[in-house]
Amino acid sequence: MSQQETLKVHVLPARQGLTWLSQSLALVRQQLARLLFLGVLLQLILGLSQIPLLGFFVMIAMPAFSAGLLQAFFLVSVGQRPPASTLFVPLTTSPRTGRLLALGGVMVAVGLVTVSLLLSGSESLMNPDLVARIEAGDLDAVAMLDEGTVMRILLAIAVAFAVSGTLTFMSIPLIWFGQQKLGRSLASGLRALVANWKPFGMLAMGYMALMVPLALVMGMLYRLAASSGGLAVLVVALMMLLMLAFQLVVFASQFCSFRDIFRMEAAVSPQHGPTGSDDDSGGDDGQLLA
Repeated sequence: MSQQETLKVHVLPARQGLTWLSQSLALVRQQLARLLFLGVLLQLILGLSQIPLLGFFVMIAMPAFSAGLLQAFFLVSVGQRPPASTLFVPLTTSPRTGRLLALGGVMVAVGLVTVSLLLSGSESLMNPDLVARIEAGDLDAVAMLDEGTVMRILLAIAVAFAVSGTLTFMSIPLIWFGQQKLGRSLASGLRALVANWKPFGMLAMGYMALMVPLALVMGMLYRLAASSGGLAVLVVALMMLLMLAFQLVVFASQFCSFRDIFRMEAAVSPQHGPTGSDDDSGGDDGQLLA
């Protein structure tokens, strides 16, 4: 298969968005315990982002860890049980590792630029000592910020996440499964999102529909945690698992949408799938089947 065929974007009807959500829920249910374990492991890795230097590597390696979770869903889709090491496979698969790390660098740069633009002109954040205390996690320094500044910070973070998420939603699987270069994966990924705005709009509505009962359950659990004394730790753990399960559904829908839009053949065996050879000269390894 030629590289040009691999990048072909298929435009799907709006109802496909709800199909992706249904497929995602089915995938998560197939191996819920194993996927939750991988999700918890990923959250522990994210916790390392608070450590200087190591935290920077974790940030730029996020696309690689995300690709590892997508690989886990690929294995689930073909009836395999993903081991814990699946998360780390993209960090050891050249040249895709370099491309994913470069994408992580792009994400960090875009996030910093977005936040800087949205927060420019804030008098409170022009104080270098105050900013240094906030970066160090000083809650008293955060309390010194006025409500308007806090809202601007939250808005800036939300916009930065939205922009980064838009850039990486399709580009990560394009690099990992499709073996595309960074620039081509970004361009093809954005083209796929724009061309399929209707199903992705329906998918977003499906997310919101799921979040309503989830928010109600979380609210009840929060009140229970506040009044349960010694059981509060267990209730909080349950709340975290529910949030993690929702995140897994989002990752699963990312895999399902990519599989449909780029006609990835989910029945390819893992031995000849995304973790195979990176040789672009031919063969089935890691290719998308149109």
